[in-house]
Amino acid sequence: MIDFAQVKAAPSPDLLTPENAVVLFVDHQPQMFFGTGSGDRTSIVNSTIGLAKTARAFDVPVVLSTVAAESFSGPILPQLADVFPEQEVIDRSTMNAWEDPAFVAAVKATGRGKIILAGLWTEVCLVLPALSALGQGYEVYVVADASGGVSPAAHEHALQRMVAAGAVPVTWVQVLLELQRDWARQETYGAVMDIVKEHGGAYGLGVVYAQAVIGAHAAG
Repeated sequence: MIDFAQVKAAPSPDLLTPENAVVLFVDHQPQMFFGTGSGDRTSIVNSTIGLAKTARAFDVPVVLSTVAAESFSGPILPQLADVFPEQEVIDRSTMNAWEDPAFVAAVKATGRGKIILAGLWTEVCLVLPALSALGQGYEVYVVADASGGVSPAAHEHALQRMVAAGAVPVTWVQVLLELQRDWARQETYGAVMDIVKEHGGAYGLGVVYAQAVIGAHAAG
């Protein structure tokens, strides 16, 4: 039943905001990309950097983590490191980032209850911390196109497992636009348009066209 007396123009508390979210990047490393076969790796890199720039534009706290960086997997994706040049990268031995005390402490320190999670591989280094965080009361939003598994089936089945446990699948553009949510929000409008034009593919070209033909004020 709808209580029409309570209906008003207001956002759902379920929505992601710059104030309630933290973004976790897990194991975007060369060796992990070598084994990724669920989708085009260049597209995954593009989506990952689009998500990173989104977090930076909205001042959303970020945790960067790698696994066995010096002994096996290599350094974090250089383009990702470039977005956060001052950010510490937490290296782990655990496949499940949520079993690493430093990683969990970094997430806790943000005080945020909604986790936006991306990483490689979906079926291991994503699903394990996702289930662990869900089990401790966090809300988890898995950025499917900024993540990848060793095969399409591995990626999809891992997403299904996380969804069944309560995680919400999203895309990086969805996160970007959910955080912006109002084209009149001028403090982030310019940054959002720049991110879309650089990483949004055909959507970005549409923005270039609209701004060229309609004017710089063209929105959406």
